[in-house]
Amino acid sequence: MPEQQVMRLRFAPSPTGALHIGGIRTALYNYLLARQSGGTFILRIEDTDQGRYVPGAEAYIVESLQWLGLVPDEGPGFGGNFGPYRQSERKPMYRQYADQLIAAGHGYYAFDTPEALDAARQADPNFKYAAASRLQMRNSLTLPPDQVEALLSSGEPYTIRLKVPAGEKIVIQDLIRGEVVFDSDELDDKVMLKSDGMPTYHLANIVDDHLMQITHVIRGEEWLSSTAHHVLLYRFLGWENTMPSFAHLPLILKPSGKGKLSKRDGKQLGIPVFPLSWLGESEEDSFAGFREFGFEPKAVLNFLALLGWNPGTEQEVFSIEELTKAFSLEKIGKSGARFDFDKAKWFNQQYIQSMPVDALAARVRPLIAEKGHQPADAYLQGFCNLMKDRVTLYPDFWEKGYYCFEPVQSYDLSAVQKKWQPARKTLFIQLADRLLGAPAFHAASLDAEVHAFMSDYQLKPGDVLPILRLALAGTMQGPAVFELMELLGPEVVKNRLYNAFEVFDAAIVQA
Repeated sequence: MPEQQVMRLRFAPSPTGALHIGGIRTALYNYLLARQSGGTFILRIEDTDQGRYVPGAEAYIVESLQWLGLVPDEGPGFGGNFGPYRQSERKPMYRQYADQLIAAGHGYYAFDTPEALDAARQADPNFKYAAASRLQMRNSLTLPPDQVEALLSSGEPYTIRLKVPAGEKIVIQDLIRGEVVFDSDELDDKVMLKSDGMPTYHLANIVDDHLMQITHVIRGEEWLSSTAHHVLLYRFLGWENTMPSFAHLPLILKPSGKGKLSKRDGKQLGIPVFPLSWLGESEEDSFAGFREFGFEPKAVLNFLALLGWNPGTEQEVFSIEELTKAFSLEKIGKSGARFDFDKAKWFNQQYIQSMPVDALAARVRPLIAEKGHQPADAYLQGFCNLMKDRVTLYPDFWEKGYYCFEPVQSYDLSAVQKKWQPARKTLFIQLADRLLGAPAFHAASLDAEVHAFMSDYQLKPGDVLPILRLALAGTMQGPAVFELMELLGPEVVKNRLYNAFEVFDAAIVQA
C-alpha cells in the first residue's frame, strides 16, 4: 500500500437498529486512513434489505458519527458527487449489472419457490445452492430457453444468482491477514438480485464501491467469508484492475475474552456497547450508550483505536491528530481484542483531567442544570478544578460533588462516631468563628488559621480536619478541605459547620 496514496474509503452500515461500537471502530479506522492520505471518508447507507429497515436508525448512525467527530466528506446530507448515498435510492442502476452477469454466463435466473428451497434443505441439512446442486434446481441452467423466456414474460417470480465456477482457488491479499485462499467448491451461488428487484448486499456493495471509486475496503472479520464472492464479481464485471484493497478487522471480544461482544452483553454486564443510547420498542431492545454513561467522545475514539491496533510504542493517550499520524493497517493484529470497560473508563479519566477547565465546565454545566442549578462560570470552573482528579465519568461530578451546590443530604455517621467528641463542640464553634474572621477567605489563609488553632489547643490534624470535611461534605471523601471552603464561601461554610455540629452531637447521643 503506497504510503501517501490518496484513498477513498467508505463506512457502509445498514439501518437495522442501533450501531454497535464495533461499527464505530470500523468507521474510525476508515476515517483515520482517509485523513492520513488527504483522501475522502464516505458514509453510505446500505438499506437494500427493506424487511429489516428500522425507522430512526439512519439518523442514529449520523448522530453517532457527529458526536464522535467522524464527520463524513460525502454521504446522505453531506453532499458529494457520487450519490445517491442510500442504496434504496440507487435501485435502478443495479439491474444492468445483474443482466451483465447473465449475458456473460456468470449469472442465471432461478425460479425456485420458497417451498422448493425449504424442501431441498429438509432433504439435505447441508444443502447449499451451488455447482454440485444447481442442475437439480429450477433455473435457467436446467430449463429450456423458450420456457425461461415464457416464465420471464409471464411475470413468474425469480432471483438472479451468481454462477460460481467449480474447482477454483480464489486468492485474496488481505492487508491485515496476508494471503487468504478460498475453495470455490465451498461457496454457494449467492442471490444477486432478489425477486422484488432489489439487489442483495453482495451485488450492491460491489457496484457501489466501483462507481464510488473506493480504493480500500476496511470492514469487520465477519465479512471475510464473503470476499471470495466479491472478488469473483469484480472479475466477472470486468473491474479487476480497479478492485479495492481489502482489510478485515479482528473481532471485538467480550470482557471475558471469550466470544464476540454482542449487544446483549452490554445489558447483562451493565456496560455500554453502543455509542449513543437506543430506545427500542421494548426494554429488551433498548440499550445504554457511551454518551449517556458520561464519556468524552475523544476518549471513546482513543479507546476504540487501541482495540486491535498497536502503535508499537508505550504511548496510550492519543489526540485524533496523533492517531491520524501514527495509524497504519500493518499494526492491526489478527486476533480478537478484548473489550475492557475499565480501560475505557481510564481513558475517560485521562481526558477529563487534561481538559482545559473552561471546556470541562461547558461539558459539566448541563448535568448541573438538570439538577436545578445555574452557577456562575467562575464558580463552576472552580468546582471542576476541585473535582476533575476525583471523577471518571461526567455524572460523577454531581454524584461525588453535589454538596457544592446544595446542602449535605446525609453524613457518614460511622465516621462521625469515630471522630466527633461532644466535649470539643465549643472548641469547634470557636474554630468556625475564627475561620469566618480570617483576613482573606482563601485556602492558604484558612489553612494557616486552622493550624494556628491546632497549635493553640494542642490538637492534631486527625482531630480537626476529618470533622471539617464531614461537616462540609458529609463524607470522608472529596477535595482538599481548604480549597472546598474557598469555593463554598464564608456564608455557606458558616451554616454548614454550625448545622453539622448539632447533627454530630445528636448522632453521638443516639449511638
